[in-house]
Amino acid sequence: MIRHLVLFKLNDGVERDDPRVTAGVKAFEELGGLVPELRFWECAWNISERPIAYDYAINSAVEDADALTRYLEHPAHQAGVALWREFATWVIADYEF
Repeated sequence: MIRHLVLFKLNDGVERDDPRVTAGVKAFEELGGLVPELRFWECAWNISERPIAYDYAINSAVEDADALTRYLEHPAHQAGVALWREFATWVIADYEF
């Protein structure tokens, strides 16, 4: 199995209630039910107030590297990424477990 973690940081001046952010969150919340390769899916806002904390996180798992590629190329994933590109930056970690 491969864990796929993504941490998002909203761009300066962008708030959680921004309509673009609301649409991006909705897209990612729905993604778990749209991509068959996903074996585990959760996403949520960070609750930490620490200055180094990121704002939003995705924690997911897929069976193998091929499944990860199919997930990354899935149209619903690509659509969500396109939304988030408009208002955030992110870091990613993929590892076997």
